[in-house]
Amino acid sequence: MSLQPVLIGGQWRPAQSSGSFTAEYPTTGERLPDEFPVSAWADCDAVLNAATQAAAALRQVAPEQIANFLTRFAERIEARKTELVEMAHAETALPKAPRLVEVELPRTTNQLRQAAAAVLEGSWALPTIDTKLNIRSTLAPLGPVLIFGPNNFPFAFNGIAGGDFAAAIAAGNPVIAKAHPCHPNTSRLLAEEAIGAVRESGLPPATVQMIYHLAPEDGLRLVADPRLGAVGFTGSRAAGLKLKTVADVVGKPFYAELSSLNPIVILPGALVERGEKLVEEFSGSCLMAAGQFCTSPGLTILFAGEAAEKFIAGVKAKLESATPGTLLSSGVARNLAASVKALQSAGAELVTGGSALAGNKFANTLLRVSGAQFLASPETLQTEAFGNASLVVMARDAGEAEKILARLEGNLTGGIYSDTNGSDDALYEKFAPLLRARVGRLLNDKMPTGVAVSAAMNHGGPFPATGHPGFTAVGIPASLRRFGALHCYDNVRPARLPAALQNRNPNGKMWRLIDGHWSQGDVVV
Repeated sequence: MSLQPVLIGGQWRPAQSSGSFTAEYPTTGERLPDEFPVSAWADCDAVLNAATQAAAALRQVAPEQIANFLTRFAERIEARKTELVEMAHAETALPKAPRLVEVELPRTTNQLRQAAAAVLEGSWALPTIDTKLNIRSTLAPLGPVLIFGPNNFPFAFNGIAGGDFAAAIAAGNPVIAKAHPCHPNTSRLLAEEAIGAVRESGLPPATVQMIYHLAPEDGLRLVADPRLGAVGFTGSRAAGLKLKTVADVVGKPFYAELSSLNPIVILPGALVERGEKLVEEFSGSCLMAAGQFCTSPGLTILFAGEAAEKFIAGVKAKLESATPGTLLSSGVARNLAASVKALQSAGAELVTGGSALAGNKFANTLLRVSGAQFLASPETLQTEAFGNASLVVMARDAGEAEKILARLEGNLTGGIYSDTNGSDDALYEKFAPLLRARVGRLLNDKMPTGVAVSAAMNHGGPFPATGHPGFTAVGIPASLRRFGALHCYDNVRPARLPAALQNRNPNGKMWRLIDGHWSQGDVVV
């Protein structure tokens, strides 16, 4: 069987490979027919050289051209929707409807179009002008961006089409995509449409490139290479930290989403007021897509008592009556089993589930632990169990709950449920500041699962949720700024300035900070 080609320098070509791999049908564990290369360093060297040339050429490209590419790519994805959905379903077992066809694919094309609009408008780059000192600055492309896509979002976070991709391209950078081995054919189809849109838009051929897999040592070498401007990574904490360590040594911007438990605090009044409703919300959130969301509620804090016991009993019944979903791969199933075992070894008691099932499934799982036990082993009891498993921590009282919150690691999200008659307000005021410091997005009376593509969204958070608390992977225009370098011009002649910093506003829409005031007007000399 011949290996699928890689996309390098605008052309599909045979890989310089050190091995090969195949994906699997998650539902059966059988191998899919296509074989894909594990690229050797020669491929990495080639994509870096091509991306370096593309980066230089892109600096001369008009914003309209980049926006046209993003728009055409969205249109081409939509034109191939049926084939893409079928392939993603086969490789991930995610439901075709509503998940892939009605939710994730439209989200992906929406992100691309939002990025195109941001390029045309231009304010994302924060152009700033000081007329008195004649100093001007703006964000500009920083160079080739390497993007590692995750296994759980074959479209919306894919390295060749997802949010990081859209942001990096919109900021004017070429992208080197590293496909995820769980859905290589889906990535191949997306890459075919991406390179088609590159050609239609007249962008440099190496604006988008893709390789499928790498030996670990080549991945580390690639991240450290000086030809690379930045890295976007969504994946496991273990793999991400290895790459981040290398990036940090060489000073490489490394934007990573690594691990998150998304803690939920349910206050006593809320449990009494609407306990049955909260059982429904919590169970649904835990089981959505078999718990394979980075924002799934992995840790919940309750106050010990009758209402909490009733809640746990209700969740147990819901989990036991629901059919476990298919996990994304056999690797996910193995890791989930290992994580549940680690939680149990630290003192967590199994309420229900805890066992692997046939067909890449895992029994819907709930564990519980006392507040004292959690405080004795906070690191192990914050092991991320990626999948349909969640841990409940039973706090003895408010003082113990405060100590638990103080020991939480950084997370993407976290929320507090309180009652509507005010009996929980004092506890909320005590707990919210503690939780606020440990999450990127704070929720009230809402489960964390799901991330809206909104300009106000923060899909980031303190380490280890992400590698940097000041940036978001979702939310345009803010997500673009991760892939920009701040360029300052001091007493540079007017004709030599970038268009965004010249006296005339280049499009009349761009917001610029001129002498301390935001304006869409021209600089008055």
